Amino acid sequence: MIIVLLGPPGAGKGTQGERLAARLDVPKIATGDVLRAAVRDGTPLGLEAKAAMDRGDLVPDDVIMGIMKEALAAPSAARGAILDGVVRTTPQAEGLASMLVDLGRQVDAVLLFDIAEDELVRRLSGRTTCDACQRPFFGREPGEPCGTDGNGTLVRRKDDEPDAVRKRLQVYRDQTSPVINWYEEHGPRVVRIDAIGTLEEVESRALLVLGY
Repeated sequence: MIIVLLGPPGAGKGTQGERLAARLDVPKIATGDVLRAAVRDGTPLGLEAKAAMDRGDLVPDDVIMGIMKEALAAPSAARGAILDGVVRTTPQAEGLASMLVDLGRQVDAVLLFDIAEDELVRRLSGRTTCDACQRPFFGREPGEPCGTDGNGTLVRRKDDEPDAVRKRLQVYRDQTSPVINWYEEHGPRVVRIDAIGTLEEVESRALLVLGY
């Protein structure tokens, strides 16, 4: 089962993606992770991506999809995968669909983690991030030691300030609304998951939609 996760920043889709991957015993594949791995390993596509990044350009969609294709063709993804952050625009949705056809597969479910904007602003404005390991924390103040990596310090990123959060959410809406419309037209339908509640409650809602 190939599952695409959608949701605004702060909705918790990354955390839920990890939980769903563990429950379903499939890998969670995030664009950033596979991109960094390809660059680190010096694969042909990784070298193309590095060249683009060194120029200060965005990595082209065809390069990203090529790297994603390699990840989905790996034995670890034979039973399926959770795709987090892979589809952010309509061209990426189209590219993923075309790439999966080449692999004889398809997107089986699209889950949209839904949450009110005011709650997202509250969540993200209260978030700090370790400057070393990049792990996010909620309810902890800037300047505190991370406590997980041994040498990191918590900082509040500029894009987690309330005004910046609202701008990020507007960008997300502008990009994602066409993606939702594309999936509604081409399938599978987008299922909205209420992202308010405990981790266990949100996970249960997602699993119920998936038939578990």
